[in-house]
Amino acid sequence: MHSIIINYKSITAAAFIAIALMTGCSSFSSTPYKGNISDHFDGEKFHNTDSIESKNFFDLLYWFATRTESTWPMYCSSPLGEKPVEKIGNGSLRATFIGHATALLQFDNINILTDPVLSETIGPGTLLDQNRTRPPGIRFEDLPKIDIVLLSHNHYDHTDIQTLKRLAERFNPVMLVPLGEKALLLENGLTNVIELDWWQETTLLNRKISLVPAHHFTMRGIEDRNTSLWGGYVVETEQGPIYFAGDTGWGDHFRKINEKFGKIRLSLLPIGPVNPRGFMAPVHIDGVEAVKAHIVLQSQTSMAIHHGTYQQGDDTMLEPLEVLIREMKKNNIQKSEFRYPFNGKFIDVAPLKP
Repeated sequence: MHSIIINYKSITAAAFIAIALMTGCSSFSSTPYKGNISDHFDGEKFHNTDSIESKNFFDLLYWFATRTESTWPMYCSSPLGEKPVEKIGNGSLRATFIGHATALLQFDNINILTDPVLSETIGPGTLLDQNRTRPPGIRFEDLPKIDIVLLSHNHYDHTDIQTLKRLAERFNPVMLVPLGEKALLLENGLTNVIELDWWQETTLLNRKISLVPAHHFTMRGIEDRNTSLWGGYVVETEQGPIYFAGDTGWGDHFRKINEKFGKIRLSLLPIGPVNPRGFMAPVHIDGVEAVKAHIVLQSQTSMAIHHGTYQQGDDTMLEPLEVLIREMKKNNIQKSEFRYPFNGKFIDVAPLKP
């Protein structure tokens, strides 16, 4: 029988999280979705379409009890990026990495924000709330008029009600959400919402936007796990599609997206958290799998997201980038093909080559 050395501090943290979840988070659970049964919805819960599911609550407790936690700085101040231009004309594409999964996409005189989180703190309003380690690269006050918001799933680091309310008050953008998340937004007074299922599309400002599968899960409280859907988005532009992956583990959906939409002009691919790999892999690709996705998607340009803002795994702050850079070198992928801009920095993306 293998002995396990358990850190007392980790036990305390795990116990605290368990108690806090059981006593504090159930009231924050989302209203469950009710709809037709499909290959990823059984009438009560959504699920991934293969046999690989995310780890359960007891796996989480075991990880916290046995983890070797890396050290992150309490806070990294950094200079703000340039104030974005108001619009980018037809045919051009600019992507600004604001932080974590938040990016500003400007193309064809349209401005889109992905998973906007500009608050200092995320969480259900309890002791479990988490402060960001790095500030947003663009101030809220410096945002151009936002036309569309893409929300990939309901986790607090992707659906931040405080930021969404500020956006609604200032710009009233259309908010696209996966099945089941519309109820959460309506409960918070956000009404300009369109709800989509996997492979379903809508047309906004003469551009088609499709919700596509991801390999993940949803949860805002202890009682609502997988009662709403998760996904990524493919956005049509004049010069080739954009793919925003949201949160996802590895899966056959990358191949299916390529089969349906062809070569991708720009892919926004998450690269963290990395460790512990056995716990994270079902729901989070790392730099190794992000490079693999870049290749499978036939992505002309990819941009790394979901790193360096929240300490969510046992990685160091820079480890996701280090893994990505090593894998790029191994596969002879140039920096011009897979970009990793700092918070607040933008990249201009060429039209998709024939």
